[in-house]
Amino acid sequence: MEKINEFIDNNRQRFLDELFGLIQIPSISSLTENKPDMIRAAEYWKNLIFKAGADRAIVMQSEGNPVVYGEKIINPDLPTVLVYGHYDVMPVDPIELWESPPFEPIIKNGKIYARGADDDKGQAYMHAKAFEFMVTNNNLPCNIKFMIEGEEEIGSPSLEKFCNENKELLKCDIILVSDTGMIAQDIPSVTVGLRGLAYMEVELTGPNRDLHSGIFGGAVANPANMLTKIIASLTDENNKITIPGFYDDVIELTTEERADFARAPFDLTKYKESLDLVDICGEKGYTTIERTGIRPSLDVNGIWSGYTGEGAKTVLPAKATAKISMRLVPNQEHHKISELFEKHLNSIVPEGVRITVKDLHGGAAYVAPTNTHAYKAASKAYEKTFGKIPVPTRSGGSIPVIAMFEKVLGAKSILMGFGLESDAIHSPNENFPLFNLYKGIETIPWFYHYYCKK
Repeated sequence: MEKINEFIDNNRQRFLDELFGLIQIPSISSLTENKPDMIRAAEYWKNLIFKAGADRAIVMQSEGNPVVYGEKIINPDLPTVLVYGHYDVMPVDPIELWESPPFEPIIKNGKIYARGADDDKGQAYMHAKAFEFMVTNNNLPCNIKFMIEGEEEIGSPSLEKFCNENKELLKCDIILVSDTGMIAQDIPSVTVGLRGLAYMEVELTGPNRDLHSGIFGGAVANPANMLTKIIASLTDENNKITIPGFYDDVIELTTEERADFARAPFDLTKYKESLDLVDICGEKGYTTIERTGIRPSLDVNGIWSGYTGEGAKTVLPAKATAKISMRLVPNQEHHKISELFEKHLNSIVPEGVRITVKDLHGGAAYVAPTNTHAYKAASKAYEKTFGKIPVPTRSGGSIPVIAMFEKVLGAKSILMGFGLESDAIHSPNENFPLFNLYKGIETIPWFYHYYCKK
C-alpha cells in the first residue's frame, strides 16, 4: 500500500493522456446528435477497465445508452465492492463563456479545464487507476465490480430496469461512488446526504403565431409576461415555496441536529467573493449551508421566448418556455412533488394562454449513516492520506440512482468525493485540480484496505 505514491509519480503523464482521451469524447446524453459519442465513451471505458486488470469488461445494452460492466473476482467468499460512475456529461452552453474549447482539455494553474474533467470522468477515472494499482501490486483485498452508465445527467431513466434485470451480476456488499465534492483541499469530507430532484418543463402558448407588439400589444395575452408572473409567484417574500402541500413531508431538524450540521467549516465572506455576489439569498431563517443541504429549493434552469437575437424585433411571442428544478429533502417523494407542481400551475394559469407541464425526470433524496463499517473505512482512508478526519456533510446536489441502488440492489453507498465547489461543474470552464485527481487515486486504495480489514 505504501507504494501508491510511487505508482502515481511514475505514471502521471500516462494518466493524463488516458483521461484526456476520455474527456475528448463529447458524450452529452441530453443531445440526440451525440448518440454515437455515447457508444464511443462506453467502449473507451470498457478498454480502460480491462487494461487496468479486470478479468471481464463488456458494454451492455439498456433501454437508453449502454452501461459498461467490469469485474475482477478473486474469491467469491470475500466482500465485493461495486464502483459506480457515469461517462455522460452536461451540455456546454453557453459556449461563448468557455475560455478554451470544452472538449479539448488543457492544464492551467494546476487544473484540468474541460467538460467532464470533474463530473464525472475525472472522478470516475480515479477508481480505474486505484484498481490498477491494487492489481499491479498484488494487494487487491476483495472483489471489484464496475458499473459506468451514460444517463446520469438526464436522471438515469434506464438504470433502474437495468439493475432489476441484472441483480445477480451487480450483487455486492457496498457501492463506492466519487461524484460529489469535499469542503476544501485541506478539509476532506464524506458526503452522507443528497437532495432529491423533480425536474419540470413548463410551456405557455398564446396566439397561433408571433404578433406585432404594437398592433396587438395590450390586447392579446403575452406568454412571456404570463410565464414570468407564474414563476415569480412560486416563492414568497421569504423565499419559501408557495406550492400547496410542498412542505407537508419535510422533516424539520431539531436544534441539536442543526447545531451538529453547522460544525462543517464555512466562510461566508469567501463564499460570496468566489461567486462575485453582492449578498446571499434564500429561505428566511436558515443559513447558507442549511439552504443547500437540509432545505428544499426551486430554481429556473432555463427560460426562453420571442426574439433574443441582436438588435430589436418588436414581437409579441406565441410561446414561452421554462425548465424548473426542485431540489428535495429526505421524505419528499419526487413523483408527488411533480404532481403538486403541475396541479398548482394549472390552477393559476392566467386567462388568454394555454399551459403544458411536463415531468422530465427526478429522484429521491438519500441520507447515509455514519456508524457503518464502510463509512469508518472511508474516514480512515481520508485520515491516512490527508492527515485529518473527514467531516460528514450533506450535498445540495442530487444523484437519483443512489436511493434506487439501496432499493433494488439492497446495498448502501459510500460517497467519496474529491471535487471542489470551484470546479464549476455544469458550468462553462469546468475544471478539476491535479492535486485532487492524484489524491483520489492515492486515497481510494486505502478504503479497500480498511474496508476488508475487519
